[in-house]
Amino acid sequence: MNPSLGSLITAMVTPFTPEGEVDYGGLAGLADYLLSNGSDGLVVCGTTGESPTLSDDEKVAMFSTVVSATSGRGTVIAATGSNDTRHSVELTMRAEDAGVDAILAVTPYYNRPPDRGLIAHFRAIAAATTLPVILYNIPSRCVVNLSPEVLAELSTVDNIVAVKQANADLEQTRRLRALCDLGVYAGNDDMLCDILELGGWGGVCVASHIVGPRMKKMCRAAQDSDFIVARAIHEELAPLYKALSVTTNPIPIKAALNLLGQDVGGLRLPLVEASSDEAAVVRAELERQGLLATP
Repeated sequence: MNPSLGSLITAMVTPFTPEGEVDYGGLAGLADYLLSNGSDGLVVCGTTGESPTLSDDEKVAMFSTVVSATSGRGTVIAATGSNDTRHSVELTMRAEDAGVDAILAVTPYYNRPPDRGLIAHFRAIAAATTLPVILYNIPSRCVVNLSPEVLAELSTVDNIVAVKQANADLEQTRRLRALCDLGVYAGNDDMLCDILELGGWGGVCVASHIVGPRMKKMCRAAQDSDFIVARAIHEELAPLYKALSVTTNPIPIKAALNLLGQDVGGLRLPLVEASSDEAAVVRAELERQGLLATP
């Protein structure tokens, strides 16, 4: 466990105004709410934050907003990765200047670099900052997978400290744990308990927007080696994880937050709001979990 980064980190949604602009006041309020409800840290402008449709200037302003709103109460992690190394390096330097605590760098997407390119890409990002760097392995979106061997090589870079592992093949995480001591965060909510049982640091999560205290209790139980309690909480939350995967993230979590009275607005195209059927799935699970009153 790395206490400087925390165990339960929420990948924040980006609140938008009715006109589709970033709602910076709503962003600050959401950051405060999350840190008061189980989150140790926040990822800003990640996948859940709709990073592909945010400009660099918007991202930097969001980094600064969350840094100011948190006042050192939690870790602020800036997602600065892209499929363009030069772009990623420049945004990483701007994020450090904005006062964030760490960097999250996603695997380059679309251009499908070989392993040598992946290693050079992440080395360049790490060299551009004095901050801790968390790698983000998400082959379902990026096609390319960071193998345990590549991750182990990257772990030799001083400030590459962890990986957000969104590869559901736990055997790869086991191999990684055998190869090196790189920290591991669950990249999917339904992997959190498994990663904790494998000695991981925690998770970068989405459901923690609405069930943060319960997920934090799971992390604490695992840290105390009480995996019976941790697994019981996982089983309770598994249907919620499924409901929040009814369509592409962050559509369902934004629907859930809006239903719960946390006004985060809509989404930027090409993402669209939940359909009536999708919203019904989310609503039904919120009611079943006792988060929303049954009509």
